[in-house]
Amino acid sequence: MTTPVRRSDVYDALAAPVVILVGHFGSGKSEIALNLGLGFRARGEKVSIVDLDVVKPYFRCRQAREELQANGIRLVAPEGENAHADLPIVLPAVRHLLQHGGGKVLMDVGGDPVGARALGSVSDAVVMDRTEHLVVLNFFRPYTETVGEAVEMVRAIEAAARLPVTGLLSNTHLMSETTPEIVLDGLTMAEETAGRLRLPVLAAVADETTARGLAEDALPCPLLVLKRIIRPPFEGSRQQRKVGPLFVLN
Repeated sequence: MTTPVRRSDVYDALAAPVVILVGHFGSGKSEIALNLGLGFRARGEKVSIVDLDVVKPYFRCRQAREELQANGIRLVAPEGENAHADLPIVLPAVRHLLQHGGGKVLMDVGGDPVGARALGSVSDAVVMDRTEHLVVLNFFRPYTETVGEAVEMVRAIEAAARLPVTGLLSNTHLMSETTPEIVLDGLTMAEETAGRLRLPVLAAVADETTARGLAEDALPCPLLVLKRIIRPPFEGSRQQRKVGPLFVLN
């Protein structure tokens, strides 16, 4: 029987100098990277966040550039007139950081195997014995709605990234409609996925409101409590977009 651990232990569970986050669009990689970055920084660590997301145009770590700078976190992403550009513009800086950078390095890699190819282009600079390569799972997103689909996605990402996946993060949610039961059901599916892949589930993730409804002894792994940082550019407009080809906002 797994012994429950304290929520604060999530930072101990992700203690590797380099943490790479991959997964399908909508899994929550960017929010997790930003929250972890701010959390590690609050604990006195030097932090760099690498934005290798070449898949989604609106939800990227680079949107939080000012907040990261204000907290002393280095953001490796295109800047200035190239702020919305993709690879290969930042690859030399990424390679240098992986090989020579100090402190904590968090990498937000674009969703699915297509995005993971960006990681594959710098995979030779990754030192696996100091790296966690983690897939973020949200079972309410297309292509990862079942354990079988999640297993296939992990294997496809490994092939595209040219790096073995070392663990999973469970982040099943429905944005503002998320309940503690949804988090726990997603965690159960993540654990089944992990069992098939012989990988650990290193942490579960929940927003601040949902986390208050989760008893600490209900989870067999650490819990990362998310503060929402990234918001789509159309949110808050007079005619707020509710449904579209890419987003579902509640």
